[in-house]
Amino acid sequence: MTDDGARDVPETGEEVGAPGTTAVPAPGPVRAKADAAANANAGAATGLDAAAVAVRVEEGLVNKAPPEPGRSVSQILRANVFTRFNALLGTLFVVVVVVGPPQDALFGLVLVANTGVGVFQELRAKRALDRLAILTAPRARVLRDGQLAHIATGGLVQDDVLDLRIGDQVAVDAAVLAADGLEIDEALLTGEAEPVAKQPGDTVLSGSFVVAGSGLARATAVGGQAYAARLQAQARRFSLVRSELQQGTNQILRGLTWVMIPAGALLLFSEFFRSHDTFQDAVRGSAAGLVAMVPEGLVLLTSLAFAMGAIRLARRRVLVQELAAIEGLARVDVLCVDKTGTLTRPGMRLIHTEVLGGWPDARIAEVVAALAADDEAPNGTVAALAAHYPDPPGWTVTARVPFSSARKWSGLTFAGEGTWLLGAPAVVGAGLPAEAAAAVARHEEAGRRVLLLAGSAGSASSASSLDGEVRGGPVSPPDARPAALLVLAEELRDETVATVRYLLDQGVTIRVLSGDAPRAVAAIARRAGIPAEDEPCDASALTDDEVAARIGSVSVFGRVRPGQKLAAVRALRQAGHVVAMIGDGVNDVQALKEADLGIAMGSGSGASRSVARVVLLDGTFAAVPQILAEGRRVIANIERVARLFVTKSAYAALIAIAVGVAGASYPFFPRHLTIISTLTIGVPGFVLALAPGAPRARPGFVRRVLNFAIPAGVAVAFAVLAADLIAHATPGVSQQQERTAALLAAVAMGLWVLVLVALPPPAADAAGSGRDGQSLAARAGLVLAMVACLVVLFAVPVARTTFGLQLPPPGVLAAEAGVVLVAIAALSIWRVRPP
Repeated sequence: MTDDGARDVPETGEEVGAPGTTAVPAPGPVRAKADAAANANAGAATGLDAAAVAVRVEEGLVNKAPPEPGRSVSQILRANVFTRFNALLGTLFVVVVVVGPPQDALFGLVLVANTGVGVFQELRAKRALDRLAILTAPRARVLRDGQLAHIATGGLVQDDVLDLRIGDQVAVDAAVLAADGLEIDEALLTGEAEPVAKQPGDTVLSGSFVVAGSGLARATAVGGQAYAARLQAQARRFSLVRSELQQGTNQILRGLTWVMIPAGALLLFSEFFRSHDTFQDAVRGSAAGLVAMVPEGLVLLTSLAFAMGAIRLARRRVLVQELAAIEGLARVDVLCVDKTGTLTRPGMRLIHTEVLGGWPDARIAEVVAALAADDEAPNGTVAALAAHYPDPPGWTVTARVPFSSARKWSGLTFAGEGTWLLGAPAVVGAGLPAEAAAAVARHEEAGRRVLLLAGSAGSASSASSLDGEVRGGPVSPPDARPAALLVLAEELRDETVATVRYLLDQGVTIRVLSGDAPRAVAAIARRAGIPAEDEPCDASALTDDEVAARIGSVSVFGRVRPGQKLAAVRALRQAGHVVAMIGDGVNDVQALKEADLGIAMGSGSGASRSVARVVLLDGTFAAVPQILAEGRRVIANIERVARLFVTKSAYAALIAIAVGVAGASYPFFPRHLTIISTLTIGVPGFVLALAPGAPRARPGFVRRVLNFAIPAGVAVAFAVLAADLIAHATPGVSQQQERTAALLAAVAMGLWVLVLVALPPPAADAAGSGRDGQSLAARAGLVLAMVACLVVLFAVPVARTTFGLQLPPPGVLAAEAGVVLVAIAALSIWRVRPP
């Protein structure tokens, strides 16, 4: 049983009302709407029965859920296995196995291991996200057999009668049967910012959402026939959407591909037609050169960093619906938040009722209780009123104007009891006495929410005209007489102050956009630690364009309408900011969709969760710093990994070009590249891809990677070629010793490149970025561990034989050490040069 009286039902195709289930009739207001609809639509009062549902299921008239979000298992396998680099390396693996010793084909095992790790981690991330996504999967209320039931949207069938309430996202196309002030926001579909009033006979489209009132609607198009069926997949998307990191990585890979083609062709020509190598040595040399140029692990470790970030956030009950959102928040410099439910706790309490105009206290209690009892889907404000005044008098409602964020008030006409309005004093309180106005100001300055209860002498017939009058905007009856001020208190969340302080320290500007009174919003903002010394802005007196013009300089806005939130976010983005929006209500949906990163509270409306890229399932503001830190961690780690892989591709291409021009033999066996890649790229890259801590994110990913990798590649290539030339020119040095000398130079330089990548960057390269949080001892330990592995390879006879390792004479080693030190010094000096 759910809070609104609905019951969960079995999946479509099972019998509704089967033995063991309890029939729950629809609540009174829903029954009233159903009875009204039944007058014009036979069967609307009860909805479909089990037999009718079964017939439609058999005919395929089911709102089939969209395919599983993101990639299926087979798609994940194809994406990780069938890549152009894997095809190249796989071909070279087969060739080397045919013509050479098997140890020269060890790079194939590394390739298989990399692919296996990528598949495993992506499947692991997918399972973690799918488990969390079940908690936010969309559901709908329907009438079946006269009972109100909650079912998954994938279980809806043609002609189901939907019960629509404020905050619902419409799951199918439907025709309105009954409307009680029903207003639909279709902005996500049509771009129309203003809500559209719906009357019986009108159409509501899937993907739109209810912003005011309620109603019943019959499903007319389900599944793939619905107008916005594809929107349903947005709430559970697992995809590596385009981002600066992914765009930059793809740009680097395209550039490397264009470098590899001529360099590889030159190397092949030289090995087979100009060098004096045997056919087998020419094949192995060519394979070694081509393998070295392939950044085989870059895409893998990029995906791994994103996937592991999503898994870590999932453990904190943060659902990442698009993986690039992890990167997105790390780049945010402006955060727009609502007050209620974000800075403050979701609930509130009525602390004071100040009667105005001589109304009897008992009369005020009856009216407030009646107003609260009529709301089928009470928000926190109405729930607080109902908790304080729990005994409604049972009056009959003859007309109503439901609350909406744009109107900022609601009204009911009761038979024989007149018309009563409840809303913001600034909207409802025309002619408010000076003493009452002062009381409103005093409470708002203290950060409290104040509602004005006003009565109108109009009868039921005049209330009907009132209902039509307000469709154009927030207009209240001119004869409304103030009756009472209802003062509600909100409490800051426990984590709000610490979270705000952290964000401000990280250079994130915070803008508060709330529908409450500006003074009350500013008071809460100050308590939270948000700078609000300037006068808060009353958006009710501003146009959308005026709000957009002031959002850059004003921290707090009150009386903000949904369209103004959208205009503010759009203006910030146009000014070059990266904007995140946190919201939980239907009034936040358009802004959430427009923002670079939309973040929804798990306790918020289904509409807000469906458009957000991140959902905070526990509804806690404290999760925002965790997302920020995770995003920075992913960005920094991918950049470190990219520097390693692009450096390797750069020096491999330079060596291939030099060898091809000189007509010399390639200085490595393929097995040597397995050692070099594993000790200087593979294992360190895997560790760095998962390293904790990170500096602030900065734009310019590709520029920074190339600025590091090209000079580093030149330095490594110089050391390797010089070491190979020294060994080749020394009498009595065998080919195996020559290549071992080249290997030692490559490993030494590769480890120094690792030091430069793993340790904090110099001040010239890290202005404003700070330290990344991982201890120097741990990173130094990583480098020393790789050195120890190399020592073991030379110390164990079997390893020396397997990998073809033979130390050159001491004189060659001494000369090689001098060359390596020169290269290290040159690279280090370049790294600390002034900007």
